[in-house]
Amino acid sequence: MTRIVIVGGGHNGLVCGCYLARAGADVTIVERSAVVGGAAITEEFAPGFRNSVASYTVSLLHPEVIRDLNLVQHGLAIRKRLINNYLPMPDGDAFIACPGDGLIAEISRFSPRDAAHYPSYQAELATLVEPLRSLMDRTPPSFHLGGLGDVIKVISMSRRFAGMRAATKQKLLKLFTVSAGEWLDDEFESDAVKAWLGFDAVVGHYQSPYGPGSAYVMVHHALGGIDGEAGIWGHAMGGMGAITQAMASEAESLGVSIATGVGVSRIDVDKHGAKGVTLSGGETIEADAVVSAINPRLLFLKLIEPRHCPADIRRHFEQFKCASGSFRMNVALTELPDFQHRQIPHCLEGGIIMAPSLEYMDAAYEGARRRGFSERPIVEMLIPSLVDDSLAPPGAHVASLFCQQFDPGLGAGWDGLRDSAVEAIINTVSAHAPNFRASITGMQVLSPWDLEQRFGLVGGDIFHGRMSLDQLFSARPMLGMGQYRTHIKGLYLCSAGTHPGGGVSGIPGRNAATEIRRDLHLG
Repeated sequence: MTRIVIVGGGHNGLVCGCYLARAGADVTIVERSAVVGGAAITEEFAPGFRNSVASYTVSLLHPEVIRDLNLVQHGLAIRKRLINNYLPMPDGDAFIACPGDGLIAEISRFSPRDAAHYPSYQAELATLVEPLRSLMDRTPPSFHLGGLGDVIKVISMSRRFAGMRAATKQKLLKLFTVSAGEWLDDEFESDAVKAWLGFDAVVGHYQSPYGPGSAYVMVHHALGGIDGEAGIWGHAMGGMGAITQAMASEAESLGVSIATGVGVSRIDVDKHGAKGVTLSGGETIEADAVVSAINPRLLFLKLIEPRHCPADIRRHFEQFKCASGSFRMNVALTELPDFQHRQIPHCLEGGIIMAPSLEYMDAAYEGARRRGFSERPIVEMLIPSLVDDSLAPPGAHVASLFCQQFDPGLGAGWDGLRDSAVEAIINTVSAHAPNFRASITGMQVLSPWDLEQRFGLVGGDIFHGRMSLDQLFSARPMLGMGQYRTHIKGLYLCSAGTHPGGGVSGIPGRNAATEIRRDLHLG
């Protein structure tokens, strides 16, 4: 039986392991942490309060992964948000983005012109997004070796795009190159509308919304959906750990061996290729193939000996950009935050975005560049206990704060800035909900450095690599490796550092398993 070792038990490692085990391989997953799931885990962070630790919301999880891995049968339940986003405005108003017919009326409150334009904007965006969504499930051509298989893939891709109007092709080119700010300024006039749409451009992306290439980051977040509804977000009941625990249950039912609390110190390589791994305690696991589900920088710079890694490849991964600038807090609350802004039923069940304009987001980034973080950071709050009462004691609540533009380049320097950053975040929320500070009874705090140390998210990068044109598709993580293979025979990649990138989708793990099965002639 073909033996395969997967390094890293995050969601992509679990997905890859399940598909390979179903194909007949003997699979072992080795995870450094005490539990599998990577950044998608749930834990108790204060007595009686549980929440998703790092990743925090559902949209990109692929429907076929849910189906193929029997996640619903293993207990996964996802509840769609009734309200997508709630944006408090400085004047006491609020922009409330609800799915359905009411959205146009809401936009019209801020700009009749934008309301009239939005349907055509959405229709055009759907035209752009659909071919991108279809490419997510495909292994990219290498453009490196130029074999027959790559030629066929390029022809197939060309046909997919050939039917587009010239103006649509021009818009697609623009999407990959311009900033989200420029993109939105060309389309809309309302600060509220642009803030609502542009927020996704800075999620996990350490850059101003006016930084080149941020338009694609904005659209990447729109590629998912729930139950076939595009652009819809949801809550995993029980937190994001419910997803990975369901995956782990399926893996175990397929005979996958999962070892937790075990680190890998080296990928073992001989003249024939990868032959297994050496664990941090000195033990070895032999294998016919090794699959890396960790950040590519960690793999190539930490786990592969330099003699097995040519200088140009090491140089590439030394320069591989990983920097999210994200700061995570989970907060135990005695009561709901009392937002002093316009509200409608269920509005606090969506993502509460405290960043009222693109200019505000730009200032937050500039503040982070100068001082490490802004006194007025970008804060998104979710209150999952409103829809899942298993997360907090009766009458109490748990809030998830996903905050952007905290300098990931400070590294261990965050140990001296963490408390000040927390204060800036609490002040930002309290400016909108004055009771917030007094209602806090417990906190879990993760700076970019903490995210790197705990989850292997280099630079706090939730995507395992910047989502820029030079690190996408065939070039993710490097030209010649975009097909989930490396320069070492038998060593494969399946993390979010490969195509199609970040988010809890499971697609990199699924795509990688397809290529590995083909190479190893598995069923």
